[in-house]
Amino acid sequence: MDSVSVRRTFSPNPHHRSISSPSSSLRTRGPTSAFIPYHPPLLLRLLIFFFASGIVLGLTVFSSTYEHQPEPEPDREPIIRSDHRPDKLGMTQLNHVPEQKLIIVVTPTYNRAAQAYFLHRLAQTLRLVPPPLLWIVVETGSKTSSETASILRRSGVMYRHISCKQTSGEVKDRGVHQRNKALDLIEHHRLEGIVYFADDDNIYSLELFDWLREIRGFGTWPVAMLTHDKSKAILEGPVCKNGQVIGWHTNEKSKRLRRFHVDMSGFAFNSTMLWDPDKRVHLAWNTIRQLDTVKEGFQETTFIQQLVEDETQMEAVPSDCAKIMNWHLHLDYRDVVYPTGWHLRNNLQPVVPLKL
Repeated sequence: MDSVSVRRTFSPNPHHRSISSPSSSLRTRGPTSAFIPYHPPLLLRLLIFFFASGIVLGLTVFSSTYEHQPEPEPDREPIIRSDHRPDKLGMTQLNHVPEQKLIIVVTPTYNRAAQAYFLHRLAQTLRLVPPPLLWIVVETGSKTSSETASILRRSGVMYRHISCKQTSGEVKDRGVHQRNKALDLIEHHRLEGIVYFADDDNIYSLELFDWLREIRGFGTWPVAMLTHDKSKAILEGPVCKNGQVIGWHTNEKSKRLRRFHVDMSGFAFNSTMLWDPDKRVHLAWNTIRQLDTVKEGFQETTFIQQLVEDETQMEAVPSDCAKIMNWHLHLDYRDVVYPTGWHLRNNLQPVVPLKL
């Protein structure tokens, strides 16, 4: 009997379709078959989207911040109150302050009733001047006094305390040899800065020391002062215009013969003029010192003549010389009796005893 093969035809009826597994279909799929892409779950796609967006946004913000960041402002000089000392933070900030010129203040002094008062007052002024500042205090005598040394140690100012035993009875201005002693010290150690002769009985404003650092060679300014008889106040110093000295203030007939009408506290100069031949005007001078062979009132002009030739080589401080920045009062307490060192070793007898 012949075998009969039966072939089932595909029917349009969906109930008669054969369903095959995906694995079997992939094995039997030919090269022309369509590829079905794999779609990850929705949660995974959201995580990938937010992760990529975060990276792009972070790089964009960082790049814009780096490119458009403004230039940092330079460090400003810290302000230190007069009643507080700088702490560690303040000292760190001070290290960023541009280096300033050294001011060398020369003060001759001698033993008298008001010496402690004058030195305390000047020390409080110098303490407020921004550093660097060196205070050279020169005492008369063969050695320095312990009273003055105690004042200087507590002043809070960098100082050098020396003595000058060379004196002359013929010279009324006893500070001549004391100032020369300080100039010897400055020249020997090559201390570069602005030298200023500041007597202890004068009064000085802080603004003056700011202007001292502006001096390049030799600077001068007017000084307010009392006449020796204390009858009136006068000005002594330069008349200036546009930074140039064009004349002088003077009211004392005995000093009108001077070449330069300047008070000892009315000028300052660069210390390199003492030893640098290129900075000197008069190359013939071996040493620049105050002279003890001239009469009183002429020490200033004879000293200045060793530094400059005329007014064209002077710097007006400030440019119009219109500010009074220090005062010379000619105070004298030589004949006042006072206890040694202002220390009362014994109990004083009461003037008005208490009634018990």
